[in-house]
Amino acid sequence: MPAQQTPALPKQLIADCALLLVTAIWGATFVMVKGAVQAFPVFAFLSIRFALALLFLLPALLWRWRAGRQSWHRPTLRAGMLVGLALFAGYAFQTFGLQYTTPAKAGFITGLSVVMVPLFSAALLRQAPDRAAVAGVIMATAGLALLTWQGELTVVLGDILVLACALSFAMHIIALGAFSPRMDSLTLLAVQIATVMILSLGISLLTEWPWPALPAEVLGAAAFTGVAATTVAFGIQTAAQRFTSPTHTALIFAMEPVWAGLFSFWLIGERLGARALAGAGLILAGMLVAELMPALLAARRRQGRFSSGERCAG
Repeated sequence: MPAQQTPALPKQLIADCALLLVTAIWGATFVMVKGAVQAFPVFAFLSIRFALALLFLLPALLWRWRAGRQSWHRPTLRAGMLVGLALFAGYAFQTFGLQYTTPAKAGFITGLSVVMVPLFSAALLRQAPDRAAVAGVIMATAGLALLTWQGELTVVLGDILVLACALSFAMHIIALGAFSPRMDSLTLLAVQIATVMILSLGISLLTEWPWPALPAEVLGAAAFTGVAATTVAFGIQTAAQRFTSPTHTALIFAMEPVWAGLFSFWLIGERLGARALAGAGLILAGMLVAELMPALLAARRRQGRFSSGERCAG
Protein backbone atom coordinates (compact mmCIF):
# COMPACT_ATOMS: atom_id res chain seq x y z
CA MET A 1 0.00 0.00 0.00
CA PRO A 2 1.53 3.36 -0.95
CA ALA A 3 2.52 5.68 1.88
CA GLN A 4 -0.07 8.33 2.69
CA GLN A 5 1.13 11.81 1.68
CA THR A 6 0.85 14.66 4.17
CA PRO A 7 -1.31 17.43 2.68
CA ALA A 8 0.59 20.62 1.93
CA LEU A 9 -0.22 23.68 3.98
CA PRO A 10 -2.22 26.33 2.09
CA LYS A 11 -0.01 29.09 0.70
CA GLN A 12 -2.09 31.78 2.43
CA LEU A 13 -1.54 30.14 5.82
CA ILE A 14 2.21 30.01 5.22
CA ALA A 15 2.18 33.66 4.09
CA ASP A 16 0.18 34.75 7.15
CA CYS A 17 2.56 32.91 9.50
CA ALA A 18 5.49 34.63 7.77
CA LEU A 19 3.82 38.01 8.30
CA LEU A 20 3.34 37.16 11.97
CA LEU A 21 7.11 36.63 12.14
CA VAL A 22 7.54 40.12 10.64
CA THR A 23 5.47 41.69 13.44
CA ALA A 24 7.61 39.83 15.99
CA ILE A 25 10.78 41.27 14.42
CA TRP A 26 9.34 44.80 14.49
CA GLY A 27 8.11 44.37 18.05
CA ALA A 28 11.55 43.14 19.15
CA THR A 29 13.27 46.23 17.71
CA PHE A 30 10.90 48.78 19.28
CA VAL A 31 12.98 49.33 22.41
CA MET A 32 16.18 49.49 20.35
CA VAL A 33 14.84 52.09 17.90
CA LYS A 34 13.36 54.21 20.68
CA GLY A 35 16.77 54.43 22.35
CA ALA A 36 18.55 55.13 19.07
CA VAL A 37 16.38 58.08 18.00
CA GLN A 38 16.73 59.63 21.46
CA ALA A 39 20.49 59.76 20.88
CA PHE A 40 20.57 60.56 17.14
CA PRO A 41 18.41 62.54 14.65
CA VAL A 42 15.45 60.53 13.38
CA PHE A 43 15.87 60.95 9.63
CA ALA A 44 19.62 60.55 9.87
CA PHE A 45 18.98 57.24 11.64
CA LEU A 46 16.48 56.20 8.94
CA SER A 47 18.99 57.16 6.23
CA ILE A 48 21.66 54.92 7.76
CA ARG A 49 19.19 52.12 8.47
CA PHE A 50 17.85 51.95 4.92
CA ALA A 51 21.31 52.44 3.39
CA LEU A 52 22.57 49.42 5.33
CA ALA A 53 19.44 47.50 4.30
CA LEU A 54 20.16 48.24 0.63
CA LEU A 55 23.83 47.31 1.11
CA PHE A 56 22.78 43.96 2.60
CA LEU A 57 20.54 43.37 -0.43
CA LEU A 58 23.25 44.33 -2.94
CA PRO A 59 24.94 40.88 -3.26
CA ALA A 60 21.65 39.27 -4.28
CA LEU A 61 21.02 42.00 -6.84
CA LEU A 62 24.56 41.69 -8.27
CA TRP A 63 24.31 37.90 -8.43
CA ARG A 64 21.04 38.06 -10.34
CA TRP A 65 22.42 40.76 -12.63
CA ARG A 66 25.54 38.72 -13.46
CA ALA A 67 23.36 35.66 -14.05
CA GLY A 68 21.23 37.70 -16.46
CA ARG A 69 18.13 37.31 -14.30
CA GLN A 70 17.85 40.83 -12.88
CA SER A 71 15.73 43.25 -14.88
CA TRP A 72 14.61 46.79 -14.15
CA HIS A 73 11.34 47.14 -15.99
CA ARG A 74 9.78 50.59 -15.77
CA PRO A 75 6.45 49.38 -14.35
CA THR A 76 8.30 47.65 -11.49
CA LEU A 77 10.45 50.72 -10.87
CA ARG A 78 7.38 52.96 -10.75
CA ALA A 79 5.57 50.53 -8.47
CA GLY A 80 8.58 50.29 -6.14
CA MET A 81 8.86 54.07 -5.91
CA LEU A 82 5.13 54.40 -5.19
CA VAL A 83 5.29 51.73 -2.46
CA GLY A 84 8.45 53.34 -1.05
CA LEU A 85 6.81 56.76 -1.02
CA ALA A 86 3.88 55.40 1.02
CA LEU A 87 6.31 53.73 3.43
CA PHE A 88 8.38 56.90 3.84
CA ALA A 89 5.25 59.01 4.37
CA GLY A 90 4.20 56.65 7.17
CA TYR A 91 7.53 57.05 8.95
CA ALA A 92 7.61 60.83 8.40
CA PHE A 93 4.05 61.55 9.58
CA GLN A 94 4.51 59.28 12.59
CA THR A 95 7.79 60.96 13.55
CA PHE A 96 6.43 64.49 13.34
CA GLY A 97 3.11 63.52 14.89
CA LEU A 98 4.79 62.07 17.99
CA GLN A 99 6.17 65.53 18.72
CA TYR A 100 2.64 66.86 19.28
CA THR A 101 0.65 63.95 20.72
CA THR A 102 1.06 61.19 23.27
CA PRO A 103 2.60 57.80 22.39
CA ALA A 104 -0.59 56.05 23.56
CA LYS A 105 -2.82 58.02 21.19
CA ALA A 106 -0.27 57.63 18.39
CA GLY A 107 -0.22 53.87 18.89
CA PHE A 108 -4.00 53.60 18.68
CA ILE A 109 -4.38 55.94 15.70
CA THR A 110 -1.59 54.17 13.79
CA GLY A 111 -3.38 50.90 14.48
CA LEU A 112 -6.48 52.25 12.72
CA SER A 113 -4.81 51.15 9.48
CA VAL A 114 -6.33 47.77 10.42
CA VAL A 115 -9.74 49.31 9.68
CA MET A 116 -8.61 51.42 6.73
CA VAL A 117 -7.13 48.55 4.74
CA PRO A 118 -10.34 46.49 4.21
CA LEU A 119 -12.30 49.66 3.40
CA PHE A 120 -9.76 50.88 0.83
CA SER A 121 -9.25 47.35 -0.55
CA ALA A 122 -12.97 47.10 -1.23
CA ALA A 123 -13.01 50.53 -2.89
CA LEU A 124 -9.72 50.43 -4.83
CA LEU A 125 -9.00 46.73 -5.46
CA ARG A 126 -12.59 45.44 -5.45
CA GLN A 127 -11.54 42.94 -2.74
CA ALA A 128 -14.34 42.86 -0.21
CA PRO A 129 -13.29 41.11 3.03
CA ASP A 130 -15.15 37.99 4.16
CA ARG A 131 -17.21 37.93 7.35
CA ALA A 132 -14.46 36.26 9.35
CA ALA A 133 -12.00 39.01 8.41
CA VAL A 134 -14.53 41.71 9.32
CA ALA A 135 -15.11 40.09 12.72
CA GLY A 136 -11.36 39.85 13.22
CA VAL A 137 -10.85 43.52 12.33
CA ILE A 138 -13.53 44.62 14.82
CA MET A 139 -11.99 42.53 17.60
CA ALA A 140 -8.47 43.73 16.80
CA THR A 141 -9.56 47.38 16.77
CA ALA A 142 -11.21 46.97 20.17
CA GLY A 143 -8.04 45.29 21.39
CA LEU A 144 -5.90 48.17 20.13
CA ALA A 145 -8.13 50.59 22.03
CA LEU A 146 -7.67 48.64 25.26
CA LEU A 147 -3.94 48.23 24.69
CA THR A 148 -3.05 51.81 23.81
CA TRP A 149 -5.93 54.27 24.31
CA GLN A 150 -5.90 56.27 27.54
CA GLY A 151 -9.12 58.21 27.23
CA GLU A 152 -7.91 61.49 25.70
CA LEU A 153 -10.77 62.85 23.59
CA THR A 154 -9.23 66.10 22.37
CA VAL A 155 -7.85 66.22 18.83
CA VAL A 156 -4.54 68.01 18.33
CA LEU A 157 -2.24 68.54 15.33
CA GLY A 158 -0.22 65.46 16.25
CA ASP A 159 -3.32 63.27 16.05
CA ILE A 160 -4.01 64.46 12.50
CA LEU A 161 -0.40 63.81 11.49
CA VAL A 162 -0.49 60.30 12.97
CA LEU A 163 -3.80 59.67 11.21
CA ALA A 164 -1.98 60.54 7.96
CA CYS A 165 0.66 58.02 9.07
CA ALA A 166 -2.00 55.32 9.46
CA LEU A 167 -3.37 56.17 6.01
CA SER A 168 0.15 55.92 4.54
CA PHE A 169 0.83 52.53 6.10
CA ALA A 170 -2.58 51.31 4.90
CA MET A 171 -1.76 52.46 1.36
CA HIS A 172 1.63 50.70 1.61
CA ILE A 173 -0.12 47.41 2.41
CA ILE A 174 -2.71 47.90 -0.34
CA ALA A 175 -0.09 48.88 -2.94
CA LEU A 176 1.99 45.80 -2.14
CA GLY A 177 -1.14 43.70 -2.38
CA ALA A 178 -1.78 45.10 -5.85
CA PHE A 179 1.78 44.97 -7.21
CA SER A 180 3.57 42.03 -5.58
CA PRO A 181 1.55 39.18 -7.21
CA ARG A 182 2.56 40.32 -10.71
CA MET A 183 6.02 41.85 -10.24
CA ASP A 184 9.47 40.68 -9.27
CA SER A 185 9.67 40.67 -5.45
CA LEU A 186 13.41 41.39 -5.17
CA THR A 187 13.30 44.38 -7.51
CA LEU A 188 10.19 45.74 -5.81
CA LEU A 189 11.90 45.40 -2.42
CA ALA A 190 15.13 47.07 -3.56
CA VAL A 191 13.37 50.05 -5.14
CA GLN A 192 11.14 50.74 -2.13
CA ILE A 193 14.14 50.57 0.25
CA ALA A 194 16.15 52.91 -2.00
CA THR A 195 13.21 55.33 -2.18
CA VAL A 196 12.91 55.56 1.62
CA MET A 197 16.68 55.96 1.96
CA ILE A 198 16.90 58.79 -0.58
CA LEU A 199 13.90 60.70 0.84
CA SER A 200 15.12 60.25 4.44
CA LEU A 201 18.59 61.48 3.49
CA GLY A 202 17.16 64.50 1.70
CA ILE A 203 15.00 65.49 4.69
CA SER A 204 17.91 64.92 7.05
CA LEU A 205 20.35 67.05 5.06
CA LEU A 206 17.79 69.88 4.97
CA THR A 207 16.74 69.77 8.63
CA GLU A 208 19.33 67.86 10.68
CA TRP A 209 22.72 68.61 9.13
CA PRO A 210 25.42 68.54 10.43
CA TRP A 211 24.97 65.16 12.04
CA PRO A 212 26.40 64.60 15.51
CA ALA A 213 28.97 61.90 16.16
CA LEU A 214 27.50 58.45 15.55
CA PRO A 215 27.47 56.44 18.80
CA ALA A 216 28.36 52.75 18.52
CA GLU A 217 24.99 51.67 19.95
CA VAL A 218 23.12 53.76 17.35
CA LEU A 219 25.18 52.20 14.55
CA GLY A 220 24.44 48.77 15.99
CA ALA A 221 20.72 49.55 16.14
CA ALA A 222 20.79 50.84 12.55
CA ALA A 223 22.61 47.71 11.38
CA PHE A 224 20.26 45.31 13.16
CA THR A 225 17.09 47.11 12.11
CA GLY A 226 18.47 47.61 8.61
CA VAL A 227 19.01 43.88 8.13
CA ALA A 228 16.32 42.24 10.29
CA ALA A 229 13.54 44.86 10.45
CA THR A 230 13.99 46.22 6.92
CA THR A 231 15.58 43.87 4.37
CA VAL A 232 14.34 40.63 5.94
CA ALA A 233 10.99 41.94 7.24
CA PHE A 234 9.96 43.93 4.16
CA GLY A 235 11.32 41.15 1.96
CA ILE A 236 9.02 38.68 3.71
CA GLN A 237 6.09 41.10 3.45
CA THR A 238 6.69 41.75 -0.26
CA ALA A 239 6.85 38.01 -1.01
CA ALA A 240 4.04 36.98 1.37
CA GLN A 241 1.52 39.46 -0.01
CA ARG A 242 1.59 37.52 -3.26
CA PHE A 243 -0.49 34.86 -1.47
CA THR A 244 -2.63 36.70 1.10
CA SER A 245 -5.02 39.63 1.11
CA PRO A 246 -4.29 43.18 2.29
CA THR A 247 -6.97 42.75 4.98
CA HIS A 248 -5.24 39.70 6.43
CA THR A 249 -1.92 41.57 6.33
CA ALA A 250 -3.31 44.56 8.22
CA LEU A 251 -4.98 42.33 10.79
CA ILE A 252 -1.76 40.42 11.46
CA PHE A 253 0.17 43.71 11.72
CA ALA A 254 -2.09 44.64 14.64
CA MET A 255 0.06 42.15 16.59
CA GLU A 256 3.06 44.52 16.45
CA PRO A 257 2.18 46.45 19.65
CA VAL A 258 1.51 43.12 21.38
CA TRP A 259 5.01 41.88 20.51
CA ALA A 260 6.42 45.29 21.50
CA GLY A 261 4.80 44.95 24.94
CA LEU A 262 6.11 41.41 25.39
CA PHE A 263 9.66 42.35 24.42
CA SER A 264 9.51 45.50 26.54
CA PHE A 265 8.60 43.32 29.52
CA TRP A 266 11.39 40.87 28.72
CA LEU A 267 14.14 43.40 27.94
CA ILE A 268 13.46 46.35 30.24
CA GLY A 269 10.91 45.01 32.73
CA GLU A 270 7.99 47.17 31.54
CA ARG A 271 4.77 45.59 32.80
CA LEU A 272 1.41 45.41 31.05
CA GLY A 273 -1.71 46.01 33.18
CA ALA A 274 -4.88 43.94 33.07
CA ARG A 275 -6.47 46.32 30.54
CA ALA A 276 -3.50 46.06 28.17
CA LEU A 277 -3.40 42.27 28.52
CA ALA A 278 -7.11 42.11 27.66
CA GLY A 279 -6.43 44.25 24.59
CA ALA A 280 -3.57 41.99 23.52
CA GLY A 281 -5.87 38.98 23.96
CA LEU A 282 -8.55 40.57 21.77
CA ILE A 283 -6.03 41.31 19.01
CA LEU A 284 -4.81 37.71 19.09
CA ALA A 285 -8.39 36.41 19.13
CA GLY A 286 -9.32 38.61 16.16
CA MET A 287 -6.39 37.27 14.18
CA LEU A 288 -7.28 33.67 15.04
CA VAL A 289 -10.93 34.23 14.09
CA ALA A 290 -9.93 35.56 10.68
CA GLU A 291 -7.48 32.69 10.13
CA LEU A 292 -9.41 29.72 11.48
CA MET A 293 -13.12 30.51 10.98
CA PRO A 294 -13.07 30.12 7.15
CA ALA A 295 -11.35 26.73 7.44
CA LEU A 296 -13.79 25.56 10.15
CA LEU A 297 -16.82 26.67 8.12
CA ALA A 298 -15.45 24.97 5.00
CA ALA A 299 -14.88 21.75 6.98
CA ARG A 300 -18.45 21.88 8.31
CA ARG A 301 -19.79 22.38 4.78
CA ARG A 302 -17.79 19.39 3.53
CA GLN A 303 -18.98 17.27 6.45
CA GLY A 304 -22.56 18.31 5.73
CA ARG A 305 -22.25 17.31 2.06
CA PHE A 306 -20.65 13.99 3.06
CA SER A 307 -23.44 13.23 5.56
CA SER A 308 -26.10 14.09 2.98
CA GLY A 309 -24.41 11.75 0.52
CA GLU A 310 -24.43 8.91 3.07
CA ARG A 311 -28.16 9.39 3.73
CA CYS A 312 -28.91 9.38 0.02
CA ALA A 313 -26.85 6.23 -0.49
CA GLY A 314 -28.62 4.53 2.42
